[in-house]
Amino acid sequence: MPANIIVSYDGTANEDDAIVLGRLLAAAGGELSIAYVRHTHQPDRDRETLAEAEAQELVERGVQLLGDPDAGRYVVTDRSTPEGLAALADRLGADVIVFCSDSHTAKGHVSIGNSAARLLEGGRTAIAVAPVDLGERGTAIRRVVAVGDRDGGAARTADALASALGASVVPVADDHADLLIIDSRPEAQPGRVSLSASAEHLIEIATAPVLVLPRGVVIPFGRAAAAAGVA
Repeated sequence: MPANIIVSYDGTANEDDAIVLGRLLAAAGGELSIAYVRHTHQPDRDRETLAEAEAQELVERGVQLLGDPDAGRYVVTDRSTPEGLAALADRLGADVIVFCSDSHTAKGHVSIGNSAARLLEGGRTAIAVAPVDLGERGTAIRRVVAVGDRDGGAARTADALASALGASVVPVADDHADLLIIDSRPEAQPGRVSLSASAEHLIEIATAPVLVLPRGVVIPFGRAAAAAGVA
C-alpha cells in the first residue's frame, strides 16, 4: 500500500508550502488528499448550503494547486482543527498529515502552528511541517536526514524514501538537507508522537521540511518499504 498523505489546507498564508511538501512526499510513493476543517454548522439551511459549497470550492482550489485531479477531497466539520484532522486520519488510515508553518514564521524557517503542535503530543499520525517559502523554492528532495535510533522508524523511513526518489541519506542536518525525518522520543508510547527537547530545538532552527514519526512507525514510501515488510 502506498503512503496515505493528508494535506491540511484552508487557503491562508503559507498554505501553498504545505501543498508543495505534500507533493514532494507523494513523489516517493503516496496517495494525496486535501482536507479542510470547518468549525461550525450554520443553523439556517440556506446558509449551511452556502458555507458547505464555499468549503468544497476551497478544497477544489487546493487540489488544483496540488496538480493531482485524483487527490481525495474532504471537508470536515469539527470545533477543533486538530481533532477533526485526527478523526479523518483515523478513518482513512492516513500515514502523514502535512501542515504549513505558523503564519508569523520568518521566511526559510519552520515553526509549528497550534494544530500541528496538538497532534505532536500523543497523536497517532506522523506530522510533516513545511518551511515558509518552500512553494517558492520548489526544491526536490535529494538529501534526507534521519534523526533517532540507527535502526528506528526514522532511519528506515529515510532509507525507503531516499530509495524511491533516488536521494541520499546524509548524517548531518545542515542547510543543505532537503528533509528531516525525526523519531519520537524513546519514552513515547509505541505508535504515538512525542518530541524530545532536542528534537524541538532542531525543528526551531530547521530550514528544511520536517517529518515527525510516531514511536516505532515506518512510513511506507516506495518499493524499499514494501521489501522491508512494512504493511
